[in-house]
Amino acid sequence: MKRHHLLVLLTVLPLLSPVACAESLSAIFTNVAPAATTAMPRRANIILIVADSLGYGDLSCYGQKKFQTPNLDKLAAGGIRFTNYYAGDAASSPARAGLLLGKDSSHLKQRADVDVPLAADEITVAQILKNSGYHTGLIGEWNLGDETTTGAPWNKGFDEFAGYFNAADAENYYAGYIWRYAPRGIINSTNNQIEDYIGKEMLYPNTGGNKGQYIPDLYTKAAMNFIVNNQPDAFNRFRPFFLLVNYPTPRANAAEARRTGNGMQVPTDAPFSSEAWPQPEKNRAAMISRLDGDIGKLVEQLQKLNQSSNTVVFFSSAGIAKAGGGADPKFFGSNVASNDLRVPMIVNWPGKIPAGRISAVKWAAKDFLPTATDIALIKPPGNIGGVSIFTALSGQTKTNRMETK
Repeated sequence: MKRHHLLVLLTVLPLLSPVACAESLSAIFTNVAPAATTAMPRRANIILIVADSLGYGDLSCYGQKKFQTPNLDKLAAGGIRFTNYYAGDAASSPARAGLLLGKDSSHLKQRADVDVPLAADEITVAQILKNSGYHTGLIGEWNLGDETTTGAPWNKGFDEFAGYFNAADAENYYAGYIWRYAPRGIINSTNNQIEDYIGKEMLYPNTGGNKGQYIPDLYTKAAMNFIVNNQPDAFNRFRPFFLLVNYPTPRANAAEARRTGNGMQVPTDAPFSSEAWPQPEKNRAAMISRLDGDIGKLVEQLQKLNQSSNTVVFFSSAGIAKAGGGADPKFFGSNVASNDLRVPMIVNWPGKIPAGRISAVKWAAKDFLPTATDIALIKPPGNIGGVSIFTALSGQTKTNRMETK
C-alpha cells in the first residue's frame, strides 16, 4: 500500500514527518522555497481579511454603541476608514467572485447565491499577483469551485489553501475536518518523492460531536504562521505575499439554528453574559468581539516581525448582516438599510496611508483588484469593471513603474 507523510513547517521547528495529530494544524502552511522571479522594486505584502455578514454598524468605529471593537478601531485610527464601500453583491458567491475578479456581479456567471465554479478563463487577483512574483495563500471559505473543478483555489492562483469549498461546511464553527492544499507538502514513502497534498485533515478535537477546536481560532493561527513563514527576507528572496483570510464570523450556522434555535456559534458569550439581551444576540456580539481580538493578533504578528510598514491590511465583509440563527440585524443597528450594501472597509498601511483618515470615496468590491495591482506595481487586466482607488488610499499620485514598459 502506498503511504504518504504530511510535512508541516512549525514556527519554531524544522520540517517534520510524519504529522498525525490535529495539534499540528495550528501551523497549517508549509514554506516552499521560492522560485527565481524577475527583478523588481521591493513591493508591499497585501493582506485581505473578509468577515461574513458583518454589518456597517457592527463596529464601534462605525457607530456601534452596545459593545466595543478596540482592535479594529485602532486599525482604522492608524489608517483610513471608508464610509461608502459596498459589498459586491447581496449573495455570497457572486460577492466573492466580484471581489476576486474585479467585476460587477451583473457581469459574472455567479448570478445567485449558489457555489458556481469559476471558469478556466476567469482570472483572479491571486493569479495576477502570483504571476508577478507574490506568494499567495487562502484561509477560510472559498465558494467558487471544489477540488474537481476549474475553480479550485490552486487553479485560481493560490499557492496554499486551508478551508472549505462551500458555505454549508464553512459556517460550521466546529467542523470535524478542514480541506488543505499544500504544495510539495507530502513525502511519498514508496519513491521518496515530495508531492503536492490535496485532501481533508481531520480535526480530532471536533469529531464525535465534540467542540474542542473553534474554526476561526484555527484560521488565526494559520494566518499568523503564514505571515511568519512567508515574510520577505533573504531566505524568501524578499518575495512579497498576498494572504486572503475569509472568516465566517459572524454568520450563523443554519444547521445549528434549525437544531437549537440559536445558530450563533461561539465558545462563550463572554463578555456579554450578564447583558439582558436575547441569547443569539449575546453570542453574535461575542463572535464579533472574538473576531476583533483575532485581528489584533494578526496586527501584533506583523509588528513583531517588523512587517507593518511593508504590509497593506484591508478589512471588510463579504456582505451585510442578515436575519438568521435567531439574531436580528436591527438589534445592534448593523445595517444602514436592508437594501444598502454598504459594509465596513478599513485599510491600514503605516507610513503610506496617513493615520486618522475618514473617506467618503465611493467604491466597491470590484475595485479591490486594480487597487491591489497598483500596490504591486503591475497592470490589471483590461477586461475588468473595477477602478483603482490607490490615490484615495495614499493621497498621492500612483507611481506604477510597470506602466512605462
